[in-house]
This record gives sequence, structure tokens and C-alpha cells, in this order.
Amino acid sequence: MSNHFHLLLEVPDREQLPPLDEEELLKVLPLLYDGEVVEGVRQELERAGKTGDERWRREILHRYERRRGDLSQFLKELKLRVTLFMNKRLGREGTLWQSRFKSVLVEGSESALQTVAAYIDLNPIRAGMVKTPEEYRWSGYGEACGGGRGATLARAGLTRIAGVMQRDPDFAQDWEVTAAQYRTLLYDEGREVAADLQMNQTGRPGFSNEEIEAVHAKGGKMSLPEALRHRVRYFCDGAVLGSEAFLEEVFQREQLLRQRFGEKRKSGARKMRGANWGDLRALRDLRKDVMSPASSDPCR
Repeated sequence: MSNHFHLLLEVPDREQLPPLDEEELLKVLPLLYDGEVVEGVRQELERAGKTGDERWRREILHRYERRRGDLSQFLKELKLRVTLFMNKRLGREGTLWQSRFKSVLVEGSESALQTVAAYIDLNPIRAGMVKTPEEYRWSGYGEACGGGRGATLARAGLTRIAGVMQRDPDFAQDWEVTAAQYRTLLYDEGREVAADLQMNQTGRPGFSNEEIEAVHAKGGKMSLPEALRHRVRYFCDGAVLGSEAFLEEVFQREQLLRQRFGEKRKSGARKMRGANWGDLRALRDLRKDVMSPASSDPCR
């Protein structure tokens, strides 16, 4: 948001985590630090191994072991790294954050997680910053819909929260199922509330009853007009667009196309992702950056 952020995090139980070894440490360090830091730790572990100093090796591992499952340590490092980045970018000095973070313990049930996730993704709607949740690029739902660099992780997180994995493992990676379910939840939870002056209650921006009913009528799927408000990568990278019959005709007729996609490719038409495109098909089966907010350009 403009002056704060929300995170929904799963904090691992330290007692259930396996002991940290060198291989696991070097695998997770790039998630937190740049290549120079990771390489420094790797070289330090190598030196400890060559000298045979087991105490030195254990001290290195313990340095990071004690941070695992520590929410305070995680946010301390996160805020520090953001501060250093912003100070360098803006030419400023000093602290960036006004106060310590606040945390709420959330039950790991589907209902609780969905409610908290929806609250976070609806923040820009309540603040009047955007009209629909997928338009806000700095949210998990916006990233999942936009197909940016973090889309895979965003979709995996929302899929897990939606409970699809628990109900049917075959749907674990089915973003379309999760997207429809979660979009319906967002519109239900984001209902507009009118102000009541007599009760001294302020209103809040949100979705009208008509908008919510429209989302339910479409089963939570994004309609074609809604999709066309975004930048759609199919229109510059789809190679061929049209009906299934047209795609198959072009694919079978153009030998160069068959050579381009390889001998294993037997058919041309591929369903388009991200919205209800009706009978429209594409030649390329795009999986990343399919749809982006109108302010961005996925064709670059």
C-alpha cells in the first residue's frame, strides 16, 4: 500500500524442521542474499572443511539455523534490506520504517486463510486505488493474474489457501480452478458498504450487488470484455489466433510451423489462458505473462 504492507506467511515449526546442512543452506541462501554473500558463505564452508575444524563448520551452520522459524528475525532483515535499497535509490539516510511490525496468528484452516488473504487483496479496493483487485500489481492476486515474475509462487500460494490441494491432488496446479473460486470469494468479501449517518458509520468502497452477481453468474471466471481491459500477450506472441478449425488448418498446411514446434506436436490449437475466451484459440501455449495490467507491456 502507500505507507504499509501486509504479508500472509507460513512460519515453520522449528521442532519439526530437519537439521540444517551445507547443501540445504546453500540452496536457500540465494532466496535471501545476493550472489556475493552466498559465494562468501560457500568459500567459508570450504575452508572449514579443508581444515577439518568441525567446530567452525557447526558455527557457520548455527549462524543461520537460529534464524529459521523466527518471524521477528525475518522481518528485521526484510525491512533492513528494503531500507538500504530505498536509501540508495533515493539518496537518503536513516531509518525508513516508523515502528515495529504487528502480527496476528492465523489458524491454518481453509476458511481463516481465505478470509485473511481476501482482506489483503481487497485493501486497494477499499482504499479506492483501483476498481478491480487484479488491477493492483503489488498484490498476490494481481501478480497471479498478471503473470509476472512472481506469478508461479503467487498462484501456488493461492491454490494452497483455496484448499484445492487438500480436496483433490490432481487440481494442485490448476490455476483456473483456483482463480475462479478465489475471484468469487473476493467479490463476496468486497461488497460495497453504504454510509449510515444516523448510526455514525462510515461506508467503504467496494463492489455493487450487480457486479457480485455478474461474477457468480460467470462462475468466477473473467469475461472477455474484462480480459480485454488488460494487456494480453496472446495478441503479440500467440503466433496464430482463431477458431480451432482455423488453427488446425494453418498448422497442417504450413510445414515451417510444424518444424518450428517439433515433430511431437501433432495439433495446432491451444486453449488460451487467463479468461473465458470462448472459441478463440492460439497456436502458442503461453504460460507466463499471459495478462498484465493495462499500464504494463507484456510484449517487450
